[in-house]
Amino acid sequence: MNKKEKIALSIAIITKNEEKRLPDCLTSVSFADDIVIVDSGSIDYTVKIAEDFGCRVFKENWKGYGPQINSAVAKCKNDWVLILDADERIPPETKEDIVKIIQNPSADAYSFPRRNYLHGRWIKHSDWWPDRVTRLARKSNGQLHGRTHGKWITKGDLKAVKNPIDHFSFSSYSDMLKKLDQYSTAASKELFRQGKRTNIFVPLCHGFGMFIKIYFFKKGFLDGFDGFIIALTKAAGSFFKYVKLLELQCGYTQVYSEKKLLKG
Repeated sequence: MNKKEKIALSIAIITKNEEKRLPDCLTSVSFADDIVIVDSGSIDYTVKIAEDFGCRVFKENWKGYGPQINSAVAKCKNDWVLILDADERIPPETKEDIVKIIQNPSADAYSFPRRNYLHGRWIKHSDWWPDRVTRLARKSNGQLHGRTHGKWITKGDLKAVKNPIDHFSFSSYSDMLKKLDQYSTAASKELFRQGKRTNIFVPLCHGFGMFIKIYFFKKGFLDGFDGFIIALTKAAGSFFKYVKLLELQCGYTQVYSEKKLLKG
């Protein structure tokens, strides 16, 4: 696509070791005239791929999801910004929606449903659909809040777009387990920073409750064995989030007790 066919839209993407997924992501947003990549220490070909594609690449230490995204958004040239992860794609029909919005906006931010895929299959239940996220916004009228996942908060109007963003977050069950560990660790640290405390019964209640919610109330059983695994990993994620909070809490208490004993 030549420069004359591109629209005045910035794309904000954060990366780390995304050489396998980034090319398809960038190709799906080639209609934008500005793509900003903030990379946090990739040791593969992520940065080279981005530079070869014509992206503006910045290298920064990891600050948490929200702060990292906000850093990328702040570097965008255009006021209208589309926030994406490297494992997301903009389908042709959604591209047409975005082009029309940029040409004649009627709100300050727009949310999209996400089609989440596992093993090449769109998961239509298990709380994976519609999984609506706010991704297209005026950067001058909002900000992304939250360190672990984050949510865009606009000062103006928010409207919903019908067509989806495609999301290829997990390549395998092993990948799900790796991210479960990463997310539960980040979430537990965020809870601890907020002053939240727990006990041995809370992780069990949250884990059991999450499985019931995903598998039965969100109809995960209709997604077959993948639905069962999704419910199980969601339950494990919730369980370990509070177990790790308890771990942090006990460690803090131990340090506090030692300091108290030294003073005494």
